Amino acid sequence: MAEWKKLRIEDLAAPGKHSLATGPFGSAIGSRFFREEGVPVVRGSNLSLDVGERLIDPGIVFVEESKAEEFPRSVARRGDLIFTCWGTIGQIGLVDERARFDRYIVSNKQMKLTPDPGRVDSLFLYYALSSPGAVAQVQGASIGSSVPGFNLTQLRKVEVLCPPLAHQQSIAKMLGALDDKIAVNERITATAMGLGAAKAAQISASAMESAALGDILELKYGKALPASRRVAGGIPVYGSGGISGTHVEALLEGPGIIVGRKGTVGSVNWSEGGFFPIDTTFYVVCRGDRVSMEYAYFLLKRLGLENMNSDSAVPGLNRDRALSVRIKVPEVHSVQRFTAEARELFAMSRVREQENQVLAALRDTLLPQLMSGRLRVKDAEKIVEDHV
Repeated sequence: MAEWKKLRIEDLAAPGKHSLATGPFGSAIGSRFFREEGVPVVRGSNLSLDVGERLIDPGIVFVEESKAEEFPRSVARRGDLIFTCWGTIGQIGLVDERARFDRYIVSNKQMKLTPDPGRVDSLFLYYALSSPGAVAQVQGASIGSSVPGFNLTQLRKVEVLCPPLAHQQSIAKMLGALDDKIAVNERITATAMGLGAAKAAQISASAMESAALGDILELKYGKALPASRRVAGGIPVYGSGGISGTHVEALLEGPGIIVGRKGTVGSVNWSEGGFFPIDTTFYVVCRGDRVSMEYAYFLLKRLGLENMNSDSAVPGLNRDRALSVRIKVPEVHSVQRFTAEARELFAMSRVREQENQVLAALRDTLLPQLMSGRLRVKDAEKIVEDHV
């Protein structure tokens, strides 16, 4: 620990006036300038408190090249870190080799840091600032109440405990290996689900019979379960955005399908085991044996339910409209054959998801210990080697 030093962010920034900078002021980069292509803009929705989410590219918006050129100080490139200054304080992103683009503009509610590569490793700094202690330090210094804020002056003063550069790189490499393994598993799962979707679409295309969606399945209302009534347990609680917590008692046995009713309208989630869908969702009940739950999942994923909003003041999935959609119904033997194949894909995905839970828990356990110097790199390496 003698070689570890407590340094401020301003001490770790690269030389140059734009190494620590905010996004453009006010409405200079407002929604009226957003386009479907061009230079990507990082907003708060592209950052996360989850250390495994270095940068969320899906859903990103763009501005024209000419507009981006107006903001030279707000450019984030490979190796740069991005912070939220208004909103969900403590969020942090890293533009690295995983990022879809090599250049971004940070929005008016974000800040960016270009680290000095001679003093600090970017990935190490990302992990250090994602540790519980660092997040608490940032959130504790936030200003405002209804919309928390954290400004550039405060960011400059954030302190990070830094070992020598080679030691930083060893820590980053080790934690990065766990995240890399998680990313590989996620790609395998995505490939498996893509294969399932392709097979479902194939047997649907060859089907001769048609019917309304409501002829083959029902969309039933979930049940209210406020956070105050939940008892943490092994049963996932599903809202329209996916798993929102756990409970000790399932409302339904799995496998099952959860469809977003309010909030993330039209989302489609799969639960292998027992689950509790709350009142912002529908759950699926198949009518008879014309389709299986596995086939229904892939069918619903491609129907575009997210576009079937109701016309009421509070947007939600229009159930009547969804159930009236005409679909093709494959022959029973085709569905049975598909179901057997799909179950293998779901089982493989479940194994990968469970492994990722273990890897993420290990990373989150090692992170604060490594960043404080309480755990030696060599000891941590032995633990990580057994998992990657």
